[in-house]
Amino acid sequence: MARIPAPVANVRGAVRQALKSGEPGPALGGPVLPGPVLVACSGGADSLALAAATAFVAARLKVRAGLVTVDHQLQEGSAERASAVADWARSAGLDPVEVATVEVGGRGGGPEAAAREARYEALSAAASRLGAVSVLLGHTRDDQAETVLLAMARGSGPRGVAGMPRRRGIFLRPLLDVSRADTHKACAALGLVAWEDPHNADPAYARSRVRASALPALTATLGPGVVANLARTASLVAADVAFLDDLARAALLASRSAVGLRVSDLSDLNPAIRGRVLHAWALSLGAPGSALSHRHVAALDALVTGWHGQGHTVLPGGIGVARQNGHLVRIGL
Repeated sequence: MARIPAPVANVRGAVRQALKSGEPGPALGGPVLPGPVLVACSGGADSLALAAATAFVAARLKVRAGLVTVDHQLQEGSAERASAVADWARSAGLDPVEVATVEVGGRGGGPEAAAREARYEALSAAASRLGAVSVLLGHTRDDQAETVLLAMARGSGPRGVAGMPRRRGIFLRPLLDVSRADTHKACAALGLVAWEDPHNADPAYARSRVRASALPALTATLGPGVVANLARTASLVAADVAFLDDLARAALLASRSAVGLRVSDLSDLNPAIRGRVLHAWALSLGAPGSALSHRHVAALDALVTGWHGQGHTVLPGGIGVARQNGHLVRIGL
């Protein structure tokens, strides 16, 4: 029997582990499932290697596996490329297979954020329509390292440094312990021709600059273990963040009153927990998460720990919060 190339085995092993464990969603190792798993595949090396491995592993685990490719309509020939990915997926035995065409224009947050928002909306809609139990994403260990560096540069705090979670809702990332080099080598070993997205090399994007310059410079200076160490840092911090978030959820419930949050309960909390409580409460009031920043949470915290009779603060979305009779309360503006 021919020996399986190590990169192919690495990608297949990561997919097998994810499908069997669910990471930690629905257990996918049994013969009967409520719906398929779907691979989100752009045709790039990472997602193409993931799709090929999923087709191989799912057939042996008796798991239904399909594929969705998103056409962002941002480049010439994108429709033809998406169609080619779908044709390959069908030939590989993946079913169902869909092309999701999205409109990116008119969204806020810049072109990269707009494309990402449109893509996740399309993937979520496909998963809902097809009854999928998971959508597999092709992010690798290198992507995780880039995410950590970007978060540190932006001062994102522990939640940002925790990087991309292995699972969030229906989305599952099996390849976070697999290198980008292995996905490229796996494609080459399997005779798969991957598409090179020109945006990945466009210096207009911060992630592209990190990929092309920052990480190579760090690797040259500190050694080849930098990428793996950054990804490991994300995993370690993510465990701490999850624990603190659990404590904060309990503290939020305990500090709630009929009108808002009791200041006496908040003032007794450790600052790391109190900040999370105030952040979660602001979200529950309707503040959009994309606009809610450290500055807003600090303003809420000042109403608890630095109150000297000052007036209300305003959260994103035009939400007013004031301290009244020992409580933080929402007020009309």
